[in-house]
Amino acid sequence: MAKRIGGDKWLFFVTLLLIVVGLAMVFSASAVVAEARYHSPYTFVGKQALWALAGVLALLLLSHIDYTLYKSPRFIYTALCVTTFLMVLVFLMPGSHHTHRWIRFGNFFTFEPSEIAKPVLVLFLAWFLHSRLDQMRDWKNTLLRAALIPLVFVVLVVRQPDLGTALVLAGVTAMMLFLAGMEWKYLIGGLCATLPFLAALLFWVSWRRQRMLVFLHPESDPRHFGFNINQSLIAVGTGGLTGRGYMEGVQKLFFLPEAHTDFIFANIAEELGFIGAIAILLLFAAFGLRGLRVAFRSQDSFARLAAFGITTTIVLQAFFNISVVLSLLPTKGIPLPLISSGGTSVFVTLASIGVLLNISRKAD
Repeated sequence: MAKRIGGDKWLFFVTLLLIVVGLAMVFSASAVVAEARYHSPYTFVGKQALWALAGVLALLLLSHIDYTLYKSPRFIYTALCVTTFLMVLVFLMPGSHHTHRWIRFGNFFTFEPSEIAKPVLVLFLAWFLHSRLDQMRDWKNTLLRAALIPLVFVVLVVRQPDLGTALVLAGVTAMMLFLAGMEWKYLIGGLCATLPFLAALLFWVSWRRQRMLVFLHPESDPRHFGFNINQSLIAVGTGGLTGRGYMEGVQKLFFLPEAHTDFIFANIAEELGFIGAIAILLLFAAFGLRGLRVAFRSQDSFARLAAFGITTTIVLQAFFNISVVLSLLPTKGIPLPLISSGGTSVFVTLASIGVLLNISRKAD
């Protein structure tokens, strides 16, 4: 299979390893709950495996499609229109847990448009900025225009509400603009302009305010707003050096919420211990290094920006997820890429890596 891929073999194998580990840990974290709810321990991992298979096929296909296809204005505008339409459509769909994040087709298929927004945003910025690298001081015609689409995406995602994904989109936008040559003063100015809105989102909304207070004092509300993070820290703390053993975790047994999705890293730390947790961190570090290597070896400015954006999107999301699990950041729902249960996430991430592999074919 590696010969068919071409490009960066290490990047490909690290991706496959993360997928395999993810499927194993999704099964471990969800088997008991799936048996209790659906009378089959394979319910969640079965769906995840199907999405992963579809994602790997998409990866193989896109790794052979010339990335210059995405330079086309026709492709970019079509992708932006379709993504925006889908992100608006979610508000017409029935909500779940007081959110509007998914497009549902009965009980068999759900799709999360905000996941598509990540690679589409990266490709838009790469396309828009690659021909304007010498105009990055023009804040009116370059920086403001570049920030318009990200702003629309961020507002729509915040309205779902999904602040975690919105922060990923905003962070990747800032890093891509900086890579393209934006000066520090504009980056700091944008951050200062954003802080009042971020503060309002965190402290004006009551449940987010409670999460912030619990983040500062996790023991203050252990049975309500602090329940998730306290159970997560218990799972991480009881894992020790080598863990309880695969499938032997206790917190996933109706204590740790979302053990197979947002808090799967806590289950990894409990069952595989410090060694297993560090191994996951090293895999994401290896992925990040290989992805950045592809970006900085690319001679085409579009390819360099796109590879950088895809890599940083995945690594930044992993950073947010793991930081939440370890109580380094306030609790917010965001999956661990390639590992957490979530069909749209794993499929779109693998498809994005397919584009990254195609870029690597010409970079090497």
